[in-house]
Amino acid sequence: MNTSWRSASLVATAAAVLALTTACGQESAPQSTGSQNVGATAAVGGYSPTDPGNGYGADSTTAPSPAGGQSAGQLAVAENAKLGKIVTDSAGFTLYRFDQDTAEPPKSSCDGDCAKTWPPVPADGASVASGIDQSLLGEVTRSDGTKQLTIAGWPMYRYVKDAKAGDTNGEGVKGTWFATAPTGKKAAAALPGLSVRNDLKLGRIVVDKNGMTVYRFLKDKAWPDPVSNCTGACLEKWPVVAPVSANDTKGVQKKGLMGFTRPDGAKQMTINCWPIYTFSGDKAPGDTNGQGVGGTWYAVSPDGKPVGAPQ
Repeated sequence: MNTSWRSASLVATAAAVLALTTACGQESAPQSTGSQNVGATAAVGGYSPTDPGNGYGADSTTAPSPAGGQSAGQLAVAENAKLGKIVTDSAGFTLYRFDQDTAEPPKSSCDGDCAKTWPPVPADGASVASGIDQSLLGEVTRSDGTKQLTIAGWPMYRYVKDAKAGDTNGEGVKGTWFATAPTGKKAAAALPGLSVRNDLKLGRIVVDKNGMTVYRFLKDKAWPDPVSNCTGACLEKWPVVAPVSANDTKGVQKKGLMGFTRPDGAKQMTINCWPIYTFSGDKAPGDTNGQGVGGTWYAVSPDGKPVGAPQ
């Protein structure tokens, strides 16, 4: 490893979800996440820059000499205050992904001047320790015949303006470059179990820990105890939100914020004692495809009211 990439080791941390019991409910339980396998190789096309910046965040002046030919060594997971868990190389330098690349199949669209600013990370010599699924590592054949490291299919790069271990100066450049999470997705700071975001159409609505919109069912009841009338096949489209601790929420009204046990034995969260759900038709954070479905499903305001529901 070239000494210009100074060594550092950063350790990933994990967060625990706490149980909650309040006035109109009972208890709660945590949730878990999974991982995926990806392909390893694919041919890529060339790239001819047409403007000084190339749309890739490259400088109009000559970029510094990159260290892109250096192996990543043993990948690590670092905890960043703004981005959450990010992947670094063995020297602690952040690895990035590019929105104009593809993961299925893996393909790099960063060549020429772009690759001077964003040196591709070689596949050779890369390994993982804890925090990253070994099966997510792969490689893609670049236009020059070299093998580039991929994570979950996404080609990996360093950024020449990261001067020291822990730097994330490449985050958000040109709106297309992002630090990489251990899953291969874009890194993002972990959200609380429940929080509030501003939706352009709906205003302030509640989202879960994954940023997915939370909904209420008008046929449910809140008093004197929470009652969910979404059962059986309904739950396949409208999964329940598992209970979270009141301390693991932000911006949500605390009154009636509690978990209860459903008749089927599952645990479900409520806001103002109203049962809450996500929607299987929402595929990404920010989706609100469940809004108004059947005239009975609505996004939830921070005080637990159904947003946009008929009065």
